[in-house]
Amino acid sequence: MQAKQSGAAKMDIEGAVALVTGANRGLGKAFVDALLAGGAGKVYAACRQPASHLDERVVPLRLDVMSPTDITAAAKNCPDVTILVNNAGIMLTTPILAPGSDDALRREIEVNVFGVLAMARSFAPLLARNGGGAIINVLSVASWFVNPFNATYCTSKHAALAVTNALRIELCGQGTRVLGVHAGFIDTDMARHVAGPKSRAQDVADQALHGLRVGEDHVLADSSAIEIHDALAADRAAFERGQQSMWDQGASPWTK
Repeated sequence: MQAKQSGAAKMDIEGAVALVTGANRGLGKAFVDALLAGGAGKVYAACRQPASHLDERVVPLRLDVMSPTDITAAAKNCPDVTILVNNAGIMLTTPILAPGSDDALRREIEVNVFGVLAMARSFAPLLARNGGGAIINVLSVASWFVNPFNATYCTSKHAALAVTNALRIELCGQGTRVLGVHAGFIDTDMARHVAGPKSRAQDVADQALHGLRVGEDHVLADSSAIEIHDALAADRAAFERGQQSMWDQGASPWTK
């Protein structure tokens, strides 16, 4: 898949020690599998309800990204991390003026933005001590535009993109790579009610790690990301008119 060139240093997965949030299913599990296939020496599989794994390189880790206590404990107990994958996220499919949209937005920002920031703040010093390493933030095509039926989530992902870019600038001096991963709907529980095509979680994880290996800052991890990126670059106004038309017609991508 297409990726945005950066000139950043390349990074090998072989022998790396990774921590993946939201690792129990979906894209998080796919990242764990991709890291193992790439030769990682250890993977901390972090989630609220950790489970054992057949591969002895996987270390289950209890972690809720909304819990400062959990994050502090993770940083203390995982001092050897060289790759942090911020994958945990929520999507509440809420229009911006829908009843309860303020609560939905708070919840999504708490996980999708403040969770990413808290993990980066806690692990950046460890990454520096371990040679720099990398942070992979799972973003979305929703960080580039607003789907009116999913507006609060899009708002949180716009903010997460800004956090990602700020981290890249601030951590460059310590040699830490910061990579944003953009994809459309992925075939996971999060998008189980989405009608239409979805990407395979394993393909997205594989593309993300490929981007890390070859030195990218942003990976367009599926065909949807490439098509939307190109459409916005060609004519953002026309793309946004399409979103308006979809809203006017009540053409939600979600089925209940």
